[in-house]
Amino acid sequence: MLTSLLLPVLLSAVALFFASFLSWMVVQLHKNDWNKMEQEDQFLKTMQELNVPVGSYMFPGCNSADEMKSEEYQEKWNKGPCGVLTVYPKINMGKNLVLTFVFFLVISFSLAYLATLAIPPGAEFMVVFRFMATAGLLTFLSATIQHAIWFHNRIIGHVIESITYAVIVGAIFGLMWPTV
Repeated sequence: MLTSLLLPVLLSAVALFFASFLSWMVVQLHKNDWNKMEQEDQFLKTMQELNVPVGSYMFPGCNSADEMKSEEYQEKWNKGPCGVLTVYPKINMGKNLVLTFVFFLVISFSLAYLATLAIPPGAEFMVVFRFMATAGLLTFLSATIQHAIWFHNRIIGHVIESITYAVIVGAIFGLMWPTV
């Protein structure tokens, strides 16, 4: 039965990719996710002088639980600022777009596989829609919320996207579910 779902898998991946584009470029749900620093030029100059390598950093940082308990670390933590910094290599937009499409393709395939374990051929639209939309929402939203809890990033746009993606997946699979 999974092979009969290859077309909805592909269509879901394409629809999700397009919805992602609309979310970022047209609706601009993430427009206010990041703010520009007041002293950006000074910050960039300092980062260049320090030659900070590509990677993710927490500040204040520590290398062990013992260091985290130290008076010096606690003082830094309490004094602030505290945060997370990610330094990227040069962005390859083409590569990132391809990886995003592959992500949506893998998710759509995984959701299709999951559905074959729970939904028989010939199921009604609403049965398939409810299952796929719920599984899709759990897939798209769960990690985002956990990440926001720990790293305090803005999630409103991600929640809206996750609900939209879930509805798209539910509708496509509901409409294209095999009859036999």
